[in-house]
Amino acid sequence: MDALSAEQKQEVATSMAALALYDGDAEISSENIKSLLDATGVEVEGFYPIIFSQFLTAEKITELISNPAGSGGGGGAGGEAGGEAGEEAKEEEKVEEEEMDMGGAMDMFGGEEGTGDY
Repeated sequence: MDALSAEQKQEVATSMAALALYDGDAEISSENIKSLLDATGVEVEGFYPIIFSQFLTAEKITELISNPAGSGGGGGAGGEAGGEAGEEAKEEEKVEEEEMDMGGAMDMFGGEEGTGDY
C-alpha cells in the first residue's frame, strides 16, 4: 500500500467498503459507504462514495465476481459482428508477426552475421 498514491488509496478503501457492504447483504449506497469508511477511520474525498456506489451496484459486483475476465471495458460492437471483427483483428496481428523480417541483424559480439558461435 505504501507504493500507492493518496488517490489510489482512497479508491481502494472506497471499493473495499462497497465490497464489505455487498458481502454483508447491505445496500450499497454512498451514505452506507461513507458511514463504513467513517467507522473505520478512513478519510476519502466526498465524491468517491458517490461514484463508487453508482458503479459498484450489487448486480455489477456479482457480474465482476462471476466473470472477472469478461467484464472489462472497451465496449465494442455487440452480437456476431463484434466477434467476427475481433477474430479478424487477431488474425491480422498473427500474420504481421509471422511476416516479421529478422534479416540484417547485427552480431552482438562484433563478428560477421551468422559466423558467431551462437
